[in-house]
Amino acid sequence: MRRLWLLFAQTVTVCLGILFIVATLRPEWLPGRQPGPVATPAAAQPPAAAAPGTALARLSFADAVAQATPSVVNVYTRKHVNVPLLPLPPNPELERLFKEIPGFSRRREFTNLGSGVIVRDDGYILTNFHVIEAADSIEVALSDGREAKATLVGADPESDLAVLKIDLPGLKAIAFNQGAVARTGDIVLAIGNPFGVGQTTTMGIVSAVGRNRLGINIYENFIQTDAAINPGNSGGALIDTSGNLVGINTAIYSETGGSLGIGFAIPARTAHTIMAQIIKTGTVTRGWLGIEPQDMTPDLARAFGLKQDHGVIIASILRDGPAARAGLRVGDIVLAIEGEPVQDSIGLLNQIAPLGPGKTAALLILRDGKQRKVQVEVGTRPPIRRR
Repeated sequence: MRRLWLLFAQTVTVCLGILFIVATLRPEWLPGRQPGPVATPAAAQPPAAAAPGTALARLSFADAVAQATPSVVNVYTRKHVNVPLLPLPPNPELERLFKEIPGFSRRREFTNLGSGVIVRDDGYILTNFHVIEAADSIEVALSDGREAKATLVGADPESDLAVLKIDLPGLKAIAFNQGAVARTGDIVLAIGNPFGVGQTTTMGIVSAVGRNRLGINIYENFIQTDAAINPGNSGGALIDTSGNLVGINTAIYSETGGSLGIGFAIPARTAHTIMAQIIKTGTVTRGWLGIEPQDMTPDLARAFGLKQDHGVIIASILRDGPAARAGLRVGDIVLAIEGEPVQDSIGLLNQIAPLGPGKTAALLILRDGKQRKVQVEVGTRPPIRRR
């Protein structure tokens, strides 16, 4: 009897404990109590929908892409080349000879793809020279599905730019922001036709500006970006988050042929200047001195008794060229042009190029340890000879 009483007491104790826990932790289970609101930690609450115009809504770049996309085109080229049937050593003259001998070569068709940017609504398109080089035919496909044959207006191999022309109505030109200057860290979008898969947009930042000495062009002042640029993107648009043209995608650094996050674009301001000359005259005219410059090094600066290591040494002079006619000599050190210091040979080329042929430029040089000013009548840079 005592054992049954103890068992009953234990059972009652357990039931009361359960009732206490339920009443304390989950009061909504009790009759007559309505569930109350349960607080959710702030970090766990889902974010509210972003209202148009807020900072969160602007994280999408769809508006910029929608504005620029109709101005970016796909460029397809075809060219026919006589290919020797026998393997030949890398000798241009030997290759040319065998191509001209009947039976030693065959004619083959090569195709190439790239991109371009509509720069005027009357049909002018900016692209890279290497996209259309030696092409027998050029076709352009628009984002709306229309296609047209394009004619070559003119090209500038030294900057790797070319201008095409198509005849279609309702074209939309891309927006140029001439006053904008790309800065390292700016967000940019690359639009083009990589590998021929169709129009594609990739995103990155401006990794650096003013890149040169890359061995891509003679005149180099590239914007570097990590936005994915692949074969087929050449000639396409690099835009900012407002849809304005920042640059013309031109080249990549790659050991595999694919994007490694190091791409290069010609700044829009440079492209616009060259484009305007090509449209107006069919070519690009640059100033020229007729000298071969050599960069000043710390060792050379010490040898010449200079405290600074900027400037360029004239290594050779073209006979009867502008510099020779002005009395410049081999060994002269060019310190400044038109009052602007000359840093190196690349800087000298970029300072002389914009000067119009026939203009007289003031050069500050160092000769025999003494500075002197020389007036040089700028000449016209000869075109590149390409085989």
